[in-house]
Formats: sequence, structure tokens, C-alpha cells
Amino acid sequence: SILDLTCSDSVRLLNGSSLCSGGLQVKSNQRWSSVCEADFDLQDAEVVCRELGCGPPSLLRGALYGEAEAPVWSREFQCGGHESALLDCRSSGSARSSCSPGKAAGLTCSEPVRLVGGASRCAGTLEVKHLGEWRPVIGSDWPLKAAGVFCEHLDCGSAVSVGKKKSTYRFVLKINPDCFKLRSSLRECVEPSYSSSVLSVTCSDLLAQPSIIVPASMDGVSEAQQQGLRVSRGSSLTISCSIQPQFPGGSFQLTFTSSNTAYNYTQPAVNHSAHFLFPVTEPAHQGNYSCFYRVYVFSHNFSSESRQLSVTVSGHPDPTGFIIRALVLPLILLLENVVLYFYCKASRGQKLGRPENNKLVNFGVGAAEEGPAKEEGAHLISR
Repeated sequence: SILDLTCSDSVRLLNGSSLCSGGLQVKSNQRWSSVCEADFDLQDAEVVCRELGCGPPSLLRGALYGEAEAPVWSREFQCGGHESALLDCRSSGSARSSCSPGKAAGLTCSEPVRLVGGASRCAGTLEVKHLGEWRPVIGSDWPLKAAGVFCEHLDCGSAVSVGKKKSTYRFVLKINPDCFKLRSSLRECVEPSYSSSVLSVTCSDLLAQPSIIVPASMDGVSEAQQQGLRVSRGSSLTISCSIQPQFPGGSFQLTFTSSNTAYNYTQPAVNHSAHFLFPVTEPAHQGNYSCFYRVYVFSHNFSSESRQLSVTVSGHPDPTGFIIRALVLPLILLLENVVLYFYCKASRGQKLGRPENNKLVNFGVGAAEEGPAKEEGAHLISR
């Protein structure tokens, strides 16, 4: 018997930024044709990604990779999603000779790559899914720029280090770095090999994203819209930064920015967190805050930034307390002073009134008694 093998070369993705992305073209009768977005759906995209040896589709959008180039594929694809090649799918009998500008089918498939065994999904041994099985890539002298393609596809930034390490694996995959320059599909760049040395890649976005929070139990702090906080002037404010326990040590930098100023506050990470206290909040503390976590590992400095936290400082402390302190208390003190004044005045009048009355009475009594005595004395003298 004779084994008949047919290698598919019927679809391609052009002008994309990754190995499995670009504008879709279909080959028929030795001619490449663009596909109109209206004739292509998600089930069709699943077939294309599978045919190219890529992962499932992650983005399906027209005009993403330029306008359609003439000629245009004339029929609508009607795939069930299980086919192994796009040309195996049924198609409609309708004919299309042109495609509106910006309506060419664009497709991004996820790359069947991963980094395993590291501190995060952005570091570890490079593995590629080939023929339905995950296998490590043979360790070789890869330039950072070539390895950075994998970091890019994993949404992990750029590559900061590439190395080799021993492994118990024997059956590995060999990838030609030069293959990426042609933006070919990953399937075309991979071939089975045998080695005990595998490739280890560390990407720049190694760290998880830190979190930034304000304890909900703090007085004078209330939540506002869009993840913002409203803080009463004069109250205390604590902003806490934390991160998942990936590496020991490191430090947190709390960055504050407003319309006219910027400040940085730094503390060492203790139990993967740091707490920044502002004892008395003033209007100058109003602005945006974010946490930066920095750590030195693998002979490199890594950093990761949290989301922004918007803080608004009200013009006065808690309104009720402010009114009491600013209005009610002075009125109470004034009223107390008035009452005390009249009370003291009335008390003084009573004290002065009682001695005068007594003196008048005593004087009257004395005069009445003294009168006859004087008359009697005069009478004795005359005698």
C-alpha cells in the first residue's frame, strides 16, 4: 500500500504582530484571496487557528490588519468548527467580487506556548503544544529578542533572560529562531528532537500586580465612584500595598501625583505588604495614588504597578462635627457667658441690698432711742 500525505497550505495570516495573527487569506487555484468579514464567523476562525497549528481564536475583527486586497474570496464559509482545514468547510453559492474598505477579516489566534515551573506564568521552562502534547523546547543559544516573541504572545512584556537547564525530558522540540522573522506559523518552525537540556525564559512582567486598598473601617473615609475614595479633612488615612507571595523581600513605593505636585514614599515589604499612614489629611493629599513593588531576583530588577486609587479630600471634616464645633459650641459659650453675667449681676444686687436695709433700720431705731436720752440730759443740765 502507498501512504498518501497531503500538506495543507491553503490559509495564511499576514501583516500581524504575532505568529498566529493577521489578515486572513485563502489559497485556491494557486491564487491567494482575502476574505470578507461578513463571510467569516467564530466557527470558521476555530478551523483556521487549528489548521495553522495555533491555539483557539482570541480576537476576530475586521480592518485589524489593513484593508482587503483584491481579489476577494467569493463565497461565504459555513464551518461547523470541527473541520481540520478551512477548505473542508461547506460554503455558500453566493458570489462576491468586492469587499467594503475596512471589512477584510482579521484574526488573532492564541499561541500554543506556555512557561511552566517558574514563580509565575511569565517565567519558567518554555513548552509548546505540538500534535496535542505539551513538550519543552530544546535549550539553545537564543537571543533575547527572539525569546521575547514568546513573552509577547503570553502578554508578559519582553524577555530579560534566556538560559538552559537540565531536565528529565528526552523528547523535546527544536525551534529555529530565524523562523520568527518570517512571521510563519509556529507549526512550521517546530520539529521534534532529543535532548536533556531545555530552554528557560524569564519575561519582564514576572511579578503579579500589587493591590492598593484603604481599610474600610477607617473613620472619615467613604467610597466614591470609579474606585475612588472621599476622605474628610483632618481625618487619618492609611493606604496599604500588598502583593502575592512570589519572592521574599523587596520594597513598596507609594507614588502620589496631583495637578501640581508628585511625591514618592518608600517602605520595605514586610510579609509582602506595606502600610503608609497620613495622620491628618489635608487638601494637599488629594490626587492619585499607586503602589509599585520592586524586587531584585534572577540578577535583574523587577517591578510591578498597581491600579490607581483616586482620593478626594473634602474641604472640611465630617459636616456634622464641623457645624457643632464651628457654630453650636461658640453659641453655647456665648449663651453661658450671658447667663453667667446676669446671674452674677443679680447676685451682687441681692448682697448689696440686704446690708443697706439693715443699716437704715438700725439707724432709725437708734435715733428713736437716743432722742429721749438727749432730752433727759438737757433737762438735767438745766436743772
